Amino acid sequence: MDKLRFFEIDEKYIKYLSKFSEHLFRNAKINQKYSRKYIGILFEINNLKYFAPLSSFKEKHKRLSETVDFIKIGDMAVINLNNMFPVPEGVYFSKNPNTEQNLQYRVLLNNEIRIIKQKTEVIITNASIVYNHKVNNDGKSKLSQRCNDFKLLEQKCMEYKLS
Repeated sequence: MDKLRFFEIDEKYIKYLSKFSEHLFRNAKINQKYSRKYIGILFEINNLKYFAPLSSFKEKHKRLSETVDFIKIGDMAVINLNNMFPVPEGVYFSKNPNTEQNLQYRVLLNNEIRIIKQKTEVIITNASIVYNHKVNNDGKSKLSQRCNDFKLLEQKCMEYKLS
């Protein structure tokens, strides 16, 4: 199995897809200088590329246990597989942590990807479980209720036109 790596998603695609999902967060400008980038990992489900974004580790994550859709990346980040979404070719770009100019951020990304690579099999297996659970139990369980509507997003993904 290939090791996972970081990718960044085009903000135009996020803006487009966020119209169809309450679980997809738009990038917000912080102090008009920085924006929240969609950095995460890419893998394949249902013959489509799926992107699972990283979220910053928060104090509340310390007391939470990992679940099928919630994976801790040390005490640096989390991956919420319920928030994964399909991406078409041309909207994702490889993100090399070593090209980051901010040394602290570069070190953080390198530490995160090291842990992600160690957890590749768990992440891919859990992503498949979450996907299948949502498709087969839509709205019938707490897990399916907190997931993106993968089938709808797959349809919208296929309809997306690069501009």
